[in-house]
Amino acid sequence: MKGIPVGVLGTGKYSPERRLTNQELETMVETNDEWIVTRTGIRERRIAAADQATSDLAYEASVQALKAAGITADQLDLIVVCTITPDMFFPSTACLVQEKLGAKNAAAYDLSAACSGFIYGLANASGFIAMGTYKYVLVVGAETLSRITDYTDRNTCILFGDGAGAVVLGQVPEGRGFQSFKLGADGSGGDLINIPGGGSRLPSTAETVAEGKHYLYMNGRDVYKFAVRIMGGAAEEALEMAGLGKDDIDLLIPHQANIRIIQSAVERLNLPEEKCAINIDRYGNMSAASIPVALAEAVEEGRLKEGDRLVMVGFGGGLTWGASVLVW
Repeated sequence: MKGIPVGVLGTGKYSPERRLTNQELETMVETNDEWIVTRTGIRERRIAAADQATSDLAYEASVQALKAAGITADQLDLIVVCTITPDMFFPSTACLVQEKLGAKNAAAYDLSAACSGFIYGLANASGFIAMGTYKYVLVVGAETLSRITDYTDRNTCILFGDGAGAVVLGQVPEGRGFQSFKLGADGSGGDLINIPGGGSRLPSTAETVAEGKHYLYMNGRDVYKFAVRIMGGAAEEALEMAGLGKDDIDLLIPHQANIRIIQSAVERLNLPEEKCAINIDRYGNMSAASIPVALAEAVEEGRLKEGDRLVMVGFGGGLTWGASVLVW
């Protein structure tokens, strides 16, 4: 990337206390632990408390990231919250996080690209620093997907969980930081995963609520086909843009949607599984929070050392996809 080199100065994550296990789901819908684990790799997911909203989860992860970066909230120039489950239509969840943090000098806005949101947010935010417009930017992926999940639909309720991950971006030494971004979208697949009701097309009414239009809908078969094709391909394109090859990857952090999708990407990139961050068994699919939570865990576990080449890749509703190469 041209301009000031931009990288991650600090990471943070937050998971709600409540665990929703496969065994508990067995009492709610017609499913079983073996079926869920075999097809998705998920054993449990976290669920936000009744008094927690997306901004609350985002705040907790942000506090950790700021501490890890060694800066205070009033040093932030911008806050970008990547989410499809905002506290409300407006003000933005980012503005609510700004107030909670006391980040009085920061601009703030939300970014909506579903499960690709965090990669989109990184690309967006890093550009401000690379141009010299801002010095420190907080990028958060945060979701309360439990609020848009229909727990009578066994095809979707087994997949989703709540959580938040955050990073502070800033200038890093030459040769480090983000080397490339590859973003994409295919709006023709917008009907494959969406929430039909609540917007200007189908405003909220008693009828839309009764018809379940405010819950997440997904055509699982077609989304799976798209994901298997796009995950590895986007990662390969980002590597090529960075002048690197598959053998140069030290760690892959994929969106945690389905273990079989992750495994297909690992195979396409010719990676041993130990070079891939996988936590889907403990969290399920957290949409935009998935990649930053996995990144924060990799840092906590000491899986990244200076100079390591990291690939992050995700896909999501829109349809959207994104990949990035980062030298740690």
